[in-house]
Amino acid sequence: MSVAGKTDPLAFVGLVLLTLIWSYSWIAMKQVTLYIGAFDFTALRCVFGAILLLVVLKLRGRGMKPTPFLYTLAIAVLQTCGMVGLAQWALISGGAGKVAILTYTMPFWVVIMAALFLGERMRRVQYLAIVVAAIGLCLVLQPWKLTGESLKSAVLAILSGISWGASAIVAKRLYQRYPKVDLLSLTTWQMVYGAIIMSVIAWLVPERPIVWDPYVYFALSYSAILATALAWTLWLFVLKNLPAGIAGLSTLAVPVCGVLFSWWLLGENPGSVEGSGIVLIVLALAVLSFGGKRPIKAPIQQVKSSR
Repeated sequence: MSVAGKTDPLAFVGLVLLTLIWSYSWIAMKQVTLYIGAFDFTALRCVFGAILLLVVLKLRGRGMKPTPFLYTLAIAVLQTCGMVGLAQWALISGGAGKVAILTYTMPFWVVIMAALFLGERMRRVQYLAIVVAAIGLCLVLQPWKLTGESLKSAVLAILSGISWGASAIVAKRLYQRYPKVDLLSLTTWQMVYGAIIMSVIAWLVPERPIVWDPYVYFALSYSAILATALAWTLWLFVLKNLPAGIAGLSTLAVPVCGVLFSWWLLGENPGSVEGSGIVLIVLALAVLSFGGKRPIKAPIQQVKSSR
């Protein structure tokens, strides 16, 4: 999506800043679980993020017309509610680094679902990447050690990645049918719908009372302002001014930096077995990104928004 043969040096700065913002968001998401339930925080995050994105959309002069409703609603359910909500739930009992890595297995699920639902043929290199990733997943999960809450967290994190992948398939369908849909508009309106749905879920699901510690306000501000509004603006700038392959480096760097941040700031030492699994997963992601037909990487995330 860059201009052929031209790159903006500021775009590289933007890419680094974007990666750091999305990586540290996993630390904020983990630490805030001490004070607020997963659904309450996700709902508040989505509400503030939606408001800010609506402001950004208005300021950019793209128009406020909603994107195709059913597709946008499906993306909201699968990504904002599924990916972000499940990841936040997984962080209640799971480490930030491990949850980040398991959530970012999204490209593997995309490749598999694209073959099943979009008729895209898998290449040999993609089969190899999935095998390597499966081995890496096994080492990260260490199923022989999973019990109780650790098992629940791992399952939720993997489901988060699967839900994110499914949202990418829906986004691919959307762009096949409506190729001129604006990315910022789509991101904004799926966040609006997601905020409404998550607010209803947070209202219906009993959770512990919110402790309005200053860190809750920090985490909400970080998630809404930096990880949502600013990060999506940076992402659009990076996509416009850098080759897609280079921009896709953030997909590799975010979970890795998330692991490093969690090790440094939270003392979550992955150990040699889990660390080897992380290396294999990142290697498999790199193979999918640069060694074959690129998987769908629809940048419709918080994540996290997360991202």
